[in-house]
Amino acid sequence: MILLDTHALLWWALDPGKLSTTAATVTSRMEQDGGFASSISLWELGVKVRNGTLELPITVDELARRIERGGVVDLLPVDTTTWLRSLSLERALRDPADRVIVASALLAEVPILTKDRTLREVGGATCVW
Repeated sequence: MILLDTHALLWWALDPGKLSTTAATVTSRMEQDGGFASSISLWELGVKVRNGTLELPITVDELARRIERGGVVDLLPVDTTTWLRSLSLERALRDPADRVIVASALLAEVPILTKDRTLREVGGATCVW
């Protein structure tokens, strides 16, 4: 199992051609093994759409419904345990959404599928791309 970073979730769901060869292999295995994403990723996408830095062919609400109905990726809630775990991460990891994603992966004991160099270098979790 694996936890998808925000961009990996978006690309897996709407534009799989942007995934690396390794990422495509990992996401194809999710059909049998399942996967995770933090619900903060949906918030992050919604903020980018609202700010005009991201355009999607569907609404974030519809994307969330498709992911939930698909049964392949479980959206993990951001609860008190996740927020508290995020506080123990390296200070170099400044983005609160990234901190929550790393904390979620650590709590679920799974690697993160991410292209993000910062997560791979200072996130504190095992990362794959």
